[in-house]
Amino acid sequence: MHILFLLILVGTGSVVTFFAGKKMAYQSALFFSIAAAIYTLALVFNADPSSSYTFYQPWISNPAVHFALQADGLSLSMLVLTACLLPIIILSSRGSSYDKPAVFYSLVLFMGMAMMGTFLATDGLLYYVFWELALIPIYFIALLWGDGAWEERKKAVFTFFVYTIAGSLFMLAAIAFLYTKAHSFAIEDWYQLHLTTTEQYAVFAAFFLAYAIKIPLIPFHSWQANVYRLAPTTGTMLLSGIMLKMGLYSVIRWQLPIAPDTAICYQTILIDLSIAGVVYGSITALRQGHLKTLLAYSSLAHVGLIAAGCYTLTVDGLVGAVEQMIAHGFVIVGLFLVAEIIFRRAHTFQIDLLGGIRQQNRVFASLFLILVLASVAMPGTYNFVGEFTVLYSLSQVQWYWALIGGTTIVLGAYYMLRMFQHVMLGPSEKVSFTSLKSSETVSLVLVLTFLLFFGLYPKPFTDLITPSIEKIILIINR
Repeated sequence: MHILFLLILVGTGSVVTFFAGKKMAYQSALFFSIAAAIYTLALVFNADPSSSYTFYQPWISNPAVHFALQADGLSLSMLVLTACLLPIIILSSRGSSYDKPAVFYSLVLFMGMAMMGTFLATDGLLYYVFWELALIPIYFIALLWGDGAWEERKKAVFTFFVYTIAGSLFMLAAIAFLYTKAHSFAIEDWYQLHLTTTEQYAVFAAFFLAYAIKIPLIPFHSWQANVYRLAPTTGTMLLSGIMLKMGLYSVIRWQLPIAPDTAICYQTILIDLSIAGVVYGSITALRQGHLKTLLAYSSLAHVGLIAAGCYTLTVDGLVGAVEQMIAHGFVIVGLFLVAEIIFRRAHTFQIDLLGGIRQQNRVFASLFLILVLASVAMPGTYNFVGEFTVLYSLSQVQWYWALIGGTTIVLGAYYMLRMFQHVMLGPSEKVSFTSLKSSETVSLVLVLTFLLFFGLYPKPFTDLITPSIEKIILIINR
């Protein structure tokens, strides 16, 4: 099977959707996203854990740039995340009304293609191209279809764009430098470089700025809460569920193997910074009265723990981080979908204006509660698998990192259950809550089915991811 076909399929879907017209845009986007998900799952089922899918074609002669793609277990796991979430995100948008839907859904698919390309590219310049392409559609999605006043939205999106571009320019400088050293953009050649301590530090720092902004890690997070709050929920799902994983994936694929000595030297600082994000995100979430903002800071806490797992430089830490990336992607999309479902009926995201929903719709309340429990890593959910493995890996390096990192579970349980109590319980006079639409129910059930199935049986993902991670650890420890 050909991995290039996946990019062609989603890219073609973007073009077809653009010309599909107002009535057929949603159906076109959903069809192509489902087709991409099916094809991705076929790739995974036919994959050989000891090898990878590859595509290699000369692209630019001077400098020598190749359209080089590779899908090993690590890349395939990210493709599963992207390809399976895309149709869920599109399906869940059925209850929202968008001006110029053909353009909107075309941008959603184009962004999906760019993110897939980022996970597949093994040529440094091609990787950068896909990295930047993913920024363009989310900029317009958040700016043109977002919530709130135009001036507020424009300021938030502009800040996000400037932050991301600034970080990307540092990464581009590192890519150019690595090309001068290896006379190649191929990631395999960069892995073989023997950079000096100063060179490794500079490359690591340049990559770190790009990734820390995208993830985000504190103190590079200031754009996140406003953009998550003001973007349309579909855009917020794309950002939180998939796009931030580009930064975490790139830490594992690009940063650590290319500059391993710097990662080892500054491991304590890197993990301290990541753990600080866990504590800061959790404490800040406690103070939020806006549902989407609370979920934004909750996400900040969880990705801080994932980053800490990446910087443990252990097989357990990296495997747990990847599994938690996938679990976090599904649970945060489900939680933002719940917020959107509530907004469609109550016309507010303010927690103190909500309440009594459980009395009117017990099924929805039950689905929401399971999502809340998954987000705080309840055993039996896939989030527990990832968080437990990351915390175990942290305890192997320094026990107090695992202790402090575990606050994401304790504090997360407090603010998430408190939020659930305010939103769902109490008198029913505050909100008139109508029945769920079929698209909303199916989207929530798909998310929960994934989280519960792999929470009870995580072996397929563990077996898929581990061989690739072991190879990266060998490169780091060479």
